[in-house]
Amino acid sequence: MTLHELNHLDRPARAEQLRKCCGATRWVEQMLDIFPVADREALLDHADRIWNHLAPADYREAFTHHPKIGDLNALRVKFASTSAWAAGEQGSVAQAPDETLQALARGNTDYEQKFGYIFIVCATGKSAEQMLHLLQARLLNDADEEIRVAADEQRKITRLRLEKLLS
Repeated sequence: MTLHELNHLDRPARAEQLRKCCGATRWVEQMLDIFPVADREALLDHADRIWNHLAPADYREAFTHHPKIGDLNALRVKFASTSAWAAGEQGSVAQAPDETLQALARGNTDYEQKFGYIFIVCATGKSAEQMLHLLQARLLNDADEEIRVAADEQRKITRLRLEKLLS
């Protein structure tokens, strides 16, 4: 899709496309109000600015729109509309050794029990082992620090998905 095409979609169709990039309802609603946008950079800047002014509840809502790192079944079932993007983002996980996948599963469980939401990381370009190390390091964060880190990871994912949408 081109930016011109996105600019000219009706509001419901544009909302559907934006939801593929980020599942936070308030982010989508506020993004709808910025159209039409002049160029790709303006779109990305607005996306970041809106995201950075949302509340932790909005961040947690967006997190629910992602499969757990390494949960290939969730990629296929729950997230069918973005599964190709998520599979590409988590591509290295499919090649990981079983012990790494098991450690990721244990770490995901520990993380979710501690913070109340799934581990969010911008997985593009990272190996499963790198993601495991990030997960283990972030388990040491307190809740306030971790929501900021996770929100920034979601911002990166959203930005990449907006770029994919317009490619």
